[in-house]
Amino acid sequence: MKVSEQEAVESAARELGVFLERRKEQIARRWADAPLFRAVFTVSRDEAVEACKAVVSALSEVASAGSPEDIAAPGFDRVREQLGRMSESRTRTGAGPAQIADEVAALRAPVVELLRAEAGDASAPEVAERVLALTLLMGTLRLVVMQTALSSGQALIARQREELLEVATPVISLWEGVVAVPLIGTLDSARSQVVMESLLESIVDRGARYAVLDITGVSTVDSLVAQHLMKTVDAARLMGAECVVSGIRPAIAQTIVHLGIDLGSVVTRATLADALAYALARQGVVAAPDAGAP
Repeated sequence: MKVSEQEAVESAARELGVFLERRKEQIARRWADAPLFRAVFTVSRDEAVEACKAVVSALSEVASAGSPEDIAAPGFDRVREQLGRMSESRTRTGAGPAQIADEVAALRAPVVELLRAEAGDASAPEVAERVLALTLLMGTLRLVVMQTALSSGQALIARQREELLEVATPVISLWEGVVAVPLIGTLDSARSQVVMESLLESIVDRGARYAVLDITGVSTVDSLVAQHLMKTVDAARLMGAECVVSGIRPAIAQTIVHLGIDLGSVVTRATLADALAYALARQGVVAAPDAGAP
């Protein structure tokens, strides 16, 4: 682009910035009825208007700096969090990235209408230049929204993954002073950390003296899984609780032997019931079969 053309774009952008700030109230009230804002701020229209004003002010700041195509412009910093919340809210209602991008693009038309109405002569060259600057600016806003939506989506996925890990590793009370963690599926580094943290917190909160790690539902055991188990056992021991590993199936037992993994310092039992019986016996409680059972 020639220097003169660049200067013309910057000049038009600055004039656009002044216009946006001057007509902020009118633009905000029109935007408040647009799908992007209406679908998020469903309770109070005034809240939607205030949110729109913040976005218009950010656009005005970016345009006034003469850089309508700068996605990293400081003016966007003030509204990135708000745009992120809006994008996340729209995503939760089922709106995809393409729909959100279209909703952002739809914000351009009301501004163009106000811009041409104020100019009087819609065919004037300066009007066309400002419309072009607005088009560049709204295109940048779309990129900012999509970038923020992507970051928010990744953060949401990370939070959901943490919640799933916590749900997948519950700590249950089997008896007074006895807690258990039934493990199902694959035990990796992230999940083993959650297991350890949850178990140690339960040992403290419930005053548990015995903790059972039941691996009946664990599909495979390798050296890494064994290391995780040993670390959890050691951590529980440091907290004053004895750990019992139950549910070691024949295939897993053979794997442990073939791998040369030493579980000699760990108390093991074949089933969860056996582990509970061991913990009860250690506390002087005798578990007897139900006499009325068939």
